[in-house]
Amino acid sequence: MLNRSYIFASCLAVMCLAPAANAAAPLVLGHRGASAYRPEHTLASYALAIDLGADYVEPDLVSTKDGVLIARHENYIGGDSSALVGADTTNVAAHPEFASRKATKTIDGVTLTGWFTEDFTLAELKTLRARERLPAVRASNTAFNDQFEVPTLQEVIDLVKQKETQTGRTIGIIPETKHPSYFKGIGLSLEAPLVQVLNANGYDDAADAVIIQSFEVGNLQLLNTLTSVRLVQLTSGLNARPYDFVLSGDSRTYGDLLSAAGLDFINDYANLIGPDKSTLIPRDAQGNLLSPNAIIANAHAAGLLVTPYTFRPENQFLPANFRIGGDPNAYGNDLAEMLTFLNAGVDGLFADAPDRARAAVTIFAASVPEPQTWAMMIAGFGFAGAAARRKRVVARA
Repeated sequence: MLNRSYIFASCLAVMCLAPAANAAAPLVLGHRGASAYRPEHTLASYALAIDLGADYVEPDLVSTKDGVLIARHENYIGGDSSALVGADTTNVAAHPEFASRKATKTIDGVTLTGWFTEDFTLAELKTLRARERLPAVRASNTAFNDQFEVPTLQEVIDLVKQKETQTGRTIGIIPETKHPSYFKGIGLSLEAPLVQVLNANGYDDAADAVIIQSFEVGNLQLLNTLTSVRLVQLTSGLNARPYDFVLSGDSRTYGDLLSAAGLDFINDYANLIGPDKSTLIPRDAQGNLLSPNAIIANAHAAGLLVTPYTFRPENQFLPANFRIGGDPNAYGNDLAEMLTFLNAGVDGLFADAPDRARAAVTIFAASVPEPQTWAMMIAGFGFAGAAARRKRVVARA
């Protein structure tokens, strides 16, 4: 498994990433499923994302008290709603039997009062029902409140495999480990349980339709020694820092990691970067998109693919020049925004509305026969192979 052929490693750098029929087309990544249309991180949301054309669906992963990985945006599931976490994502506050579980905790430097997944067994969490996280933005989604269970990672995988059988196409999963340092600190590390579930389902190779994400660095480096599946270094604002860097005193920021030297560093343990889209194409003071900076090109030069987040259809999330009308919750011209990023060379889109992302990718693929990374592969075949091979050999020597 470690000594892959030179050609195979090169192909994995680009071609084998996409499960879709057109392997060179950018990926549509269902962000928390189809969260524009259903409460996020529910089986209904993931199923709809697949039906709408997502190549991969994204479960954010947190742990239960008994060490089971479940899909929630945060381990916080209700109580102290804020702009940082959104509204309650379950109806836990309506369960008087769990009133005593309410607690105040500090998660990655943010203090919250409410209920947290690590204080519940899976059986207890299965008595709760999911709710829309952004009810003020997506009021129509609240019609589905209290209908769906909180799913486990295994249940998400089971759904994906069922959909593969039904559709005859390969569908990927792209799980994100949430707050890995925090969970490690309370004795519920995410990495080993995640690899165990993936291995049990046949996901153990870079050619498999699974990619693991994290905003932290250390747990990706650890995962690189535990599995051969592909890894994504997520980044947020340029001045922010991975929380494991905060804990260790490492002064590097995400901006440092997205420099040419930082991208070479990431290439030692990961295959992709997942940046906040605004760090790739900044906005001016009026909120209009400017020109792409060098990050996409530099990432490709370092042998990394680029899958930015999050593409949302509502005006309030769009650049000013792509908004339509004055209602912040109305849909704007997100197609134009996505095409702008595709033309800038990104390799995939994390989208809340996978059907709209699929439309953008279809238009783009029809107009550009060979995306930039396909050309990169042809031009830099040997380099990409060496880079892919190096990150595994270095990590496991």
